[in-house]
Amino acid sequence: MIESLVAGLLAGFGIAVPVGAVATYLVTLTARTSPRVGGAAALGVASADGLYALLAVVGGAALTGLIASIAGPLRWISAAALVVVAIGIAVSAIRDHRAGDDRPRPSPSSMTAARAYITLLGITLLNPATVIYFSALVVGSKAAGIRTAGQSAVFVVGAFVASACWQLLLVAGGTVLGRALTGRRGRLITGLVSSAVILGLTLALLLGG
Repeated sequence: MIESLVAGLLAGFGIAVPVGAVATYLVTLTARTSPRVGGAAALGVASADGLYALLAVVGGAALTGLIASIAGPLRWISAAALVVVAIGIAVSAIRDHRAGDDRPRPSPSSMTAARAYITLLGITLLNPATVIYFSALVVGSKAAGIRTAGQSAVFVVGAFVASACWQLLLVAGGTVLGRALTGRRGRLITGLVSSAVILGLTLALLLGG
């Protein structure tokens, strides 16, 4: 069981730590809303990672082949969703700046915790590389020690916990960023920079595919 837990933790950190468009959006979302909203979004990302880890231990190589066969369309759908997110951040930042809004954060109705969870869950689920990654670990590495249902469950829990810990760490960074940037100009700059970074990482996702 310990080996399965360690394997799950390492797998979860392995897929979560590399900074991409989703991580950038998570930090920006937290900075522009609240730790509660950011925390819900972080759990959305971790839930997607945990679900893909579960699918990997259940489906194995067969699931990997299925996902790989539709990876192209999924990648384009994911890219389209991220582009919409990036444009939304830029438009929101510009609109708030022009409106002369001095509030440090937008109104709670603009992004609830539930909406943040669902949004990040959906965006993360559109990444086909995640399930392929987990499947490769489960199928190709006997060192993971995953043979029984109990070991599989421990592996999935480990992957979820590791991903959640890292995403919540990003949320903490977003919280600090939000406190530091209380002025309209600061929020405008970070909004536009975040939008540009997400677009750049999305382009890299497409070119790398």
